[in-house]
Amino acid sequence: MAKVIVVGDGPAGLSAALFLAKNGQEVEVFGQDATGMNSAHLRNYLGLTEMAGTEFQARAREQVAGAGARLHGSAVTAVTATENAVTARLESGEAVQAEYLVLAEGKDPALARSLALAEDERGGIRTDGEGLTSQPRVYVIGRSTRPGRSQAVISAGDGARAALHILAREKGKDFQDWDTPPKS
Repeated sequence: MAKVIVVGDGPAGLSAALFLAKNGQEVEVFGQDATGMNSAHLRNYLGLTEMAGTEFQARAREQVAGAGARLHGSAVTAVTATENAVTARLESGEAVQAEYLVLAEGKDPALARSLALAEDERGGIRTDGEGLTSQPRVYVIGRSTRPGRSQAVISAGDGARAALHILAREKGKDFQDWDTPPKS
């Protein structure tokens, strides 16, 4: 089991946390529920006809906590990464260490920039196809990778993709998260 720090509690961060927690990883999510989703109204999220962003956030947070992730209202003020571990410094001064860091900071990826991660010509943080950055244990997902093109459903997919990559790394082989319906 790996420990994963997720910074950001919008669709990207919560999606990553859900996939990781439901598959047995130790997940700590840090965010103040200040995501833009609280000002949104969803009409284009597959599977939802229509929903207020605040309701979506409440349901998502409840689902993620129910899967075993721990949600914290603390702000992360600094992050560091080495080849073997990551550390998040909280506003209280406490340091939290883990094997992986998932940054879902939205349109202002200050923590990602503090790690001197490469940016593209639009100011998005450059990642591979799985959300992995040039730092071997740091993933950046969601709007931080494409600041001018923000969609909740795409960000949630980014979170799932990064989580599946972490799970595959931990298992040493490709990993798929398939749920089967209960037998009737």
